Amino acid sequence: MSTATLEVPAAHAARRSRPFAWVEQSLTLAWRNIVRIRQNPEALADVTFQPIIFLLLFLFVFGGAVVAKTGGTWHDYLPMLLPGVLVQSVVFSTMGTGVGLNDDFAKGVFDRFRSLPISRISPLIGAVLGDTVRYLTSVVILMVSGFALGFRFENGLLYGVLACLLVLSFALALCWVWVWLGLTMKTAQGVQGVAFLVMFPLTFGSNVFVDASTLPDFMQSWVKVNPITYLVDAMRGLMLGGDIQKPLLITFAFMAGVVAVFAPLALRAYRRRV
Repeated sequence: MSTATLEVPAAHAARRSRPFAWVEQSLTLAWRNIVRIRQNPEALADVTFQPIIFLLLFLFVFGGAVVAKTGGTWHDYLPMLLPGVLVQSVVFSTMGTGVGLNDDFAKGVFDRFRSLPISRISPLIGAVLGDTVRYLTSVVILMVSGFALGFRFENGLLYGVLACLLVLSFALALCWVWVWLGLTMKTAQGVQGVAFLVMFPLTFGSNVFVDASTLPDFMQSWVKVNPITYLVDAMRGLMLGGDIQKPLLITFAFMAGVVAVFAPLALRAYRRRV
């Protein structure tokens, strides 16, 4: 066997064993996903046009009816609606992580990654980090649209930015659920179908669009245990003022629980496939 043949595996092993090499490799693969989005901008349609459509539809179609009893207009509904739509849009965009992973495995992308001199975990971490751009895009698009319509941070810019960081952190925690599903289900369509079945009760069965006290009793029971309700309450408290501590603590507890349960499950499913 030639010396050149021996040097290649040795070089691969050296690159794998470098301390924190997986961090650099994960960031490189995250950048790959970002470049792929840049080359295929229509992939961002669900986090650009869809949030704006939801905001405008609910604001102008239902806004007058929601505040009719108080004699208000859609201007009065906007401060309540925008944080809720922001949560809904970002939460819906998290399922794209699982769908994309399932599709990449089906196309053999991860088979090619296996042949590279990189850490086995880097492609998975890179995929999750790369999708953060999608979540951030949804936040920026909605906030710009909201400001154009007259929305303002009544509690100050700092708390408004913290609210945006909170929903991004929630998305990063929740995406591990879809990563696990993406690695365990057979098709991307199956992942998407299950995700929609979960997302609709979570988002629409909450206080995203209306005051929970106006809902029937059986709906209020669900709203009270729905984690989206507390995330929206925390967002509104940070952006507009009001109670922050309780909804924020419950939101953090839910995020920690989701990561503690689904991140190990996702990593185990990933190791089985690679």
